[in-house]
Amino acid sequence: MSMKRVLFITGTRADFGKLKSLIKVLDDHPDFEVSIFVTGMHMQRLYGSTFLEVERCGCKSIFKYLNQTSESTMDLTLGKTIDGLSTYLKENPVDLIVVHGDRVEALAGAITGSLNNILVAHIEGGELSGTIDELIRHAVSKLSHTHFVANEKARSRLIQMGEQEESVFVIGSPDMDVMFSNALPALETVKEYYEIPYDSYGIVMYHPVTTEYEHTALHASRLVSALLNDTHNYVVIYPNNDLGSHLILDVYRKLKDHPRFRLIPSMRFEYFLSLLKNASFIVGNSSAGVREAPAYGVPCINIGSRQQNRACSPFIYNSSEDSGQILESIAGIEQIAVKPEYTFGKGNSAEKFLDLLSTSAFWDTSRQKQFRDLDKIEYTKM
Repeated sequence: MSMKRVLFITGTRADFGKLKSLIKVLDDHPDFEVSIFVTGMHMQRLYGSTFLEVERCGCKSIFKYLNQTSESTMDLTLGKTIDGLSTYLKENPVDLIVVHGDRVEALAGAITGSLNNILVAHIEGGELSGTIDELIRHAVSKLSHTHFVANEKARSRLIQMGEQEESVFVIGSPDMDVMFSNALPALETVKEYYEIPYDSYGIVMYHPVTTEYEHTALHASRLVSALLNDTHNYVVIYPNNDLGSHLILDVYRKLKDHPRFRLIPSMRFEYFLSLLKNASFIVGNSSAGVREAPAYGVPCINIGSRQQNRACSPFIYNSSEDSGQILESIAGIEQIAVKPEYTFGKGNSAEKFLDLLSTSAFWDTSRQKQFRDLDKIEYTKM
């Protein structure tokens, strides 16, 4: 197999955590030339300038691009990302573009790749969730040629969507590679670095639900009210930069300088995992609560519709955006004994990814996609 050029696109601290092990396994292999297109939240000082974390991964070819317009113009941000990526690819041609999840940066990568006849691989398609993420994720899947999914359920959904069976591969969730590695820092190191003074704590991660924008401030206020009426210590990590994030940050001002709350704009992925692994519980609407937390046996209070249908587990407490219900869930959650779950793999995603990309069959994937009808589908005449 000749040398293959692979471009990874990352826009957030979260998707880089998912991609990191995949980037490293290819970058360490002589048959691949790896580059990273860094954009989105990574480039914003408000969220911790996390492009610095990408630079620490050791990849020699990193291109940084400021794509953000404003949180209220996600469509313009998408257009700007496509423009920047298209220009980059004309000067730096690649054989494969790898995108993750359900952000506009992933959509930009899939659009640009497919329109330029470049093979596109989508990591963790076939998932379910609420808000605009659901639409973006499935659109990215339809614009991608190959899929690396977390489990058989996700694979079945993509096949249901008309994707070819031979182009959908189950490798688990790549962040499990980091979660179960020996590379995580000690908890005391994390606490010292981020100035977290608590012996025990919960984690708060609450993101905007773009389709419920008009209720964002109210919902965030109810969450903060519940937290203020509780007695636990909390590490509060800023929301992502979707529409409504400024409303959540405005409400978080009530927590500033409060001794039970430590507000942090962003965390390095490995540091966050150590923090999560040792947390009493996590509360909010982040995917970390319904994906990573179960793997560590950490209880989760999942609020609202953002992760609707994403995962089901006996220790995920689903709550509405009601202060009383949130408080009630917090009061009972630590009484539950939780065993870790491995719904999204056990930490060998990168190895499976490398094995697949090392085959000629993968690179022979047709750029001309065909829709696959389900064998037993019944057509109703209108």
